[in-house]
Parts: sequence; C-alpha cells; structure tokens
Amino acid sequence: MPPLRTPLLTLLCLAACQALTAADLKLPAVFSDHMVLQRDKAVAVWGWADADEEISVEFAGQKKTAKADASGKWSLRLDPLMASAESRKLTATGKADRKAEVSDVLVGDVWLGSGQSNMAMGVSRSKDFEKEKAAASYPLIRHFKEDSGAAATVQAQAKGKWLACTPDNVGGFSATLYFFGREIHREVGVPVGLINTSVGGTPIESWIAPEVQETKPELSAALKAQSDAMPKVDPEKAKAEYVVAVEKYKAAKTKAAAEGKKAPRPPRNAADVSERKGNYGGLFNGKVAPLVPFTLKGMLWYQGEANSTDSRATLYVHQLSALVTDWRARWGDEALPFAWVQLPNFKRAGEGWPLVRESMLKTLALPHTGMAIAIDIGDAGNIHPANKQEVGRRLSLWALGTVYCKKVAATSGPLPAGHEIKGAEVIVTLSHADGLKTRDGGPIKGLQLAGADKQWKPASAKIDGAKLIVTSPDVAAPVALRYAWLDNPETNLVNVADLPASPFRTDDWAPIPAPAPAAKGKAKAK
Repeated sequence: MPPLRTPLLTLLCLAACQALTAADLKLPAVFSDHMVLQRDKAVAVWGWADADEEISVEFAGQKKTAKADASGKWSLRLDPLMASAESRKLTATGKADRKAEVSDVLVGDVWLGSGQSNMAMGVSRSKDFEKEKAAASYPLIRHFKEDSGAAATVQAQAKGKWLACTPDNVGGFSATLYFFGREIHREVGVPVGLINTSVGGTPIESWIAPEVQETKPELSAALKAQSDAMPKVDPEKAKAEYVVAVEKYKAAKTKAAAEGKKAPRPPRNAADVSERKGNYGGLFNGKVAPLVPFTLKGMLWYQGEANSTDSRATLYVHQLSALVTDWRARWGDEALPFAWVQLPNFKRAGEGWPLVRESMLKTLALPHTGMAIAIDIGDAGNIHPANKQEVGRRLSLWALGTVYCKKVAATSGPLPAGHEIKGAEVIVTLSHADGLKTRDGGPIKGLQLAGADKQWKPASAKIDGAKLIVTSPDVAAPVALRYAWLDNPETNLVNVADLPASPFRTDDWAPIPAPAPAAKGKAKAK
C-alpha cells in the first residue's frame, strides 16, 4: 500500500500547485525589482488575476483599485508621481490577501530604445570600455533588457529584469541608451530608466505591427514581394544542422581557449534567423506589444542598416513614419517624443545607405521628433562604430533642448530648409545653422552640382549666415545639388555646437544601380 500512496500524494500535490499557479496574481515582467516609474504622468499598471477579481495597487501613499475582466486582465493608473530616488515598494493585492510585490522602485524618466545591432550593442563593445566601466557607479540609472523573441501573434508578457548601473553589469547595457541616459541623469538630476528592446540584423518591417503594414498601400505590395523573395528555410533541417554546428562550435571554443585565441562566434539556427529577419511584425508582436502601455518619457530608435539596399531603401520613409505613428497611438500619446540616429558613414555599395538617411531626414516632418546626425562618427570598415558616447550625447542634446527645455548650444546639426536657383548659383537655406562653419576651417567638402544632363560635378560654396551659395565651374546651369550623398563621404560642415550637417539632396532622381557583387563592396563613383 505505501508504494501506491506516494505517487498518488505526489499527483495531488502537483495538481494543487498547478491550481495555485493558475490563480496567481501577476504583474508584467517590466514591473519588477529595481524598476523606474515615469514621473509627472498618470502611471499605467496592469496584470493578471482571476476573472472578476478585485485588485488594489499601493505605491507612494496612493491606493488605486481595478476589477479583472472575464479573461483575468486588469489595469489602472496611478496619479502622477514626483521624481524620487527613495527606494520604495509597489504592491498589488487581490482576494484572500494574495500579493505581487516589486521592491526598490524609483520615480524618474523612462526611455525606450529599439532597433537593431547598434542599439543592442553593449557598453562592453564601445570605445574606452575599461575607463567607462570603472566610472559606471550610477545606482539611479536602471536598465531593462527585453529578452523575448519574435512571435506570430501579439504577446502579453515580456521577459527580462531591471538592473541598477554598476561597474560589474554596465557592460551588458545598451551603449546608445546608457550614454544617452547618463547625460540626462547628469543634467536633469532624476532617476533614469532605460528599456532596451532591440535585435541585431533586423529590418524595420519586423518592428511594425502586421496590420499597419497590410493596410498601407505604399507598403503592402512591396513587402509581400520581399517576403516572397526571401529564401525558404526547412525548420527541421535547420534544427539538425544547428545541432551539428553547436557541437563543432563547442570544440572550436575549447581549442581557442587552450591556444589563447579569441573564441569563434556561436552558430545560429537558420530557421530562427529567417523568422527574426523576415516575419512582418514578429518583433513588434514579441518584444514591443508586451511593453504597451508602460508609461514613458520618450522613445529612441537606431536601425536602418538592414533596409539600406537600393531595392528596400525607398520604402523606409513610409516605414519609419508608420512605426512612429503607430507606436505613439498604442501608447496613447500623439506627442510622445521620438528620436532616431541617422545612419553614420560606412562603406556600402549603391545608394541605399544615403536613401535611408534621407528617409530619416524626411521623417522629421512628424512633430516632436528629432535626429542625431552621425555622418562623422562612423567607421568605414565597421558597421558597429565604437563611439557610442557621442551618439548618446547627440541624442541627449535633442532631448535636453526640446523635451526638457534646457538651454543647449544646439539640438541638431544643420538641416536643409529650402533652396533656390539663381543663374549659376544654388542657394541653400539651413536650419540649426547658428555659427555655420567648417570644422577644419577649409572649404566645404562633399558638395556636388548637376545640370539637366544629371552628371554630378564637384562644387564649392560660400557661407552667408545660415545659407550656402553653391557653384561649380563645370556646371553653368545647375538644376540639382547634393551634399554628402555617399555611403562614406568626407564632411566638415558644422554649426556652433560642432554638430555636423545632415546629408541631403534637392533632386528626386532614381538611384544609380549598385555595382555587381564582383565589385566587393566598392562604391560606384558618381
């Protein structure tokens, strides 16, 4: 008899535990220890419980209640909170005194960062890491890395945890977010929360909700064509090949360690890569949707590399605009500050790279947006430039000047604001052009003029206040102007804050086709 009772009791205990788990009161993963709540706004709090269960949330002297719906989902909002570095507890209580508690909660400003590898890139890969690591004692800067993957349907729960900034863990923080947040913390003096939801190598269409793309005529047809052209991957075959590759990797890693050499990169499952890179809206479903409607100060975006081929780049202006508009709508704030990093200089054949930059420039037409121009701080041979300190600083100048209304030298580098043609002169007016100059004191680099024959010739310019008066001895009757319209241009035009001018053009001519693969990435002369 005893041998029979033990399994029975085990089953009963398991059933009881399962029942308890199913009835647990839960908060989203982003509501976890060491988090930062947004100040000066009504704070969204939500979670899951039993159907129709009464829930109360207590924090900072407030107590708010909500009732779960038939599916068990509940939500409420706390009244706006003042910034506070005090470590406090947030508690959600349901029936029978069931509780979900979050400890060490601060109140400050929360920024969400998304995109591909240059947003995902950790501080450990930035320049002067050892120096940055030693100085990274900022307990009031907190970082949440969203660890979910792509999904075919909208997901409710995220993955990840909050970490307070210390020398031991700063290496894993998004470098772009960290250096941005550090400047905000220093200048504004409040706790800063940084939510990093980014994945390397991913196109923008993975980050936009599928229904948004399907209903926009300028996107749907082209995106379907791209999807149809994607290589098809057999999941079972890919899995088997991945298992073999992992074993080879383990052996190679062990050998490299024994020889004192750098370990090889770990393999990837081809099916996972295909899903990540080709699934419309997959990363929105899996990594963005679970964070809605967590209350934010603003959003930052660093992506575009994966969309910078000639065939895809022309869509980017529609895609970025759709992403910004849709994300704002989902967060319920049409004026939510949103800024991005314009693609830096990098050696890439064709005009896809400049076209994505142009799309980013055009998207500034949306209100409450900004752009960090990085045309001078890239690396021609490295798609992951190490100077993320300056990227973060330039984003912070935009935020400090426009979002926080602080006095800064400039919130952007010079931007084109209009042009006119008078005889042999093209006169360009620039905004953000106080103290317009060249960084080296020499002639302006990167200018080209073309006539009706569309043949581009080198040009020069005089600076007249916020205007450039551009001429070329080889173009008597110019019809179009380009500035820094190359993948990896030489530039030196800056404003009083030493921020570089954005690449731009006045024409809308079709891109010059990229050279054949045999050209091995060398840019075609224009």
